[in-house]
Amino acid sequence: MGALDYLSNFCTVTSTRSRRKPMQTVEIKVKMDCDGCERRVRNAVKSMKGVKTVEVIRKQSRVVVSGFIDPNKVLKRVKNTGKRAEFWPYVPYNLVYYPYVTQAYDKRAPSGFVRNVVQAIPPPNATEERITYLFSDDNPNACSIM
Repeated sequence: MGALDYLSNFCTVTSTRSRRKPMQTVEIKVKMDCDGCERRVRNAVKSMKGVKTVEVIRKQSRVVVSGFIDPNKVLKRVKNTGKRAEFWPYVPYNLVYYPYVTQAYDKRAPSGFVRNVVQAIPPPNATEERITYLFSDDNPNACSIM
């Protein structure tokens, strides 16, 4: 069997195709003033290989692209249109512990969004946290003040 194994190494077919990229959604912030800007960005991204959907929200200056794509290539393609672009830097307001922490609140952010920054979590012995544990909705007779 040693000779057959040796010969089979010469006869095997190896695939040089690259693996398919995973399905993902890329959100990009792009300043768009008119329908022409919106159309130029949409057509630039839509012509990329692997793109399934392109959603342009001009009011928020936002482009959402879904498909089997590389996020950096999408950003580069949008920048090639002559527009200033960056990855979407905002998160929904209700997902942030302290939305008004330094550098999180941004006046230019769309309504309902704040900038995605590292949040400071309060220490466990903070007074706010201790007060919330005094009363329990599960057991109303367990009030620790009485």
